[in-house]
Amino acid sequence: MSAPRILLVCTGNICRSPLAEQLLRARCDALGLLVEVHSAGTRAMVASPMTAEAAALSLKHGAHDTEHAARQVTEQLVGEADLILTATRDHRREVVTLLPKATRYTFTLNQFARLVSAVEAPSDPPSSSIPGPETGPSLEPGPGSPTWARRADVPTSAATAESPLPVVSQQDRQPFEAAPQPASATQPAASAFSAFVASIAATRGLHPSPTPATLDDIDDPFRQSVVVYTRVAAIIDDSVTTIAAALAPALRQS
Repeated sequence: MSAPRILLVCTGNICRSPLAEQLLRARCDALGLLVEVHSAGTRAMVASPMTAEAAALSLKHGAHDTEHAARQVTEQLVGEADLILTATRDHRREVVTLLPKATRYTFTLNQFARLVSAVEAPSDPPSSSIPGPETGPSLEPGPGSPTWARRADVPTSAATAESPLPVVSQQDRQPFEAAPQPASATQPAASAFSAFVASIAATRGLHPSPTPATLDDIDDPFRQSVVVYTRVAAIIDDSVTTIAAALAPALRQS
């Protein structure tokens, strides 16, 4: 069966979207989910690597490696994806402009995390009975919740602000060879994944945008301070962790 494809999109494809790509891939790998995760930019700095700050934070939050070359988002990439997650609402509009039908499966990263957090699958057992990471969104408050909103707004401490990010060596950037995934009937086809995405899209009208609406966006840290990078990475990590946890039971039902 073909693996579902998830595309992460930001502007230059050197900070937010590759960071989200790498962390989402790591979370899905940890849960044994067969999913292809890629990224691109609406005004990509084509062939450029991630910024050093983004790469360091990616490794800090658990990414396998930071090998990356920026690429431009295209109509073909949009059409091949089963789910598109963007850094901001503006990126979402740009993606849909390339291919209008993509509106059905395009969300901001924070928006999708917020929507899956609000959906409780009827067939799932109570979260207290599921050990480990498969407890899903109940483990951590998702974007849009009061707790999450407070966390995003809390300024980084002075100690954190003054702590330099670790330097990412060339050895750290070596490609990671993931353990082979066994062929299994529990691995979903792209069509089943698309059905799950459609079910989440159908709830958009039931869960209005947060206040302020900018909570569905992720700020661009490019050429900004370590404090901004650290805050953005924490928000991305929260969202991808929420999304991966929600995908696990949904995909394993197929």
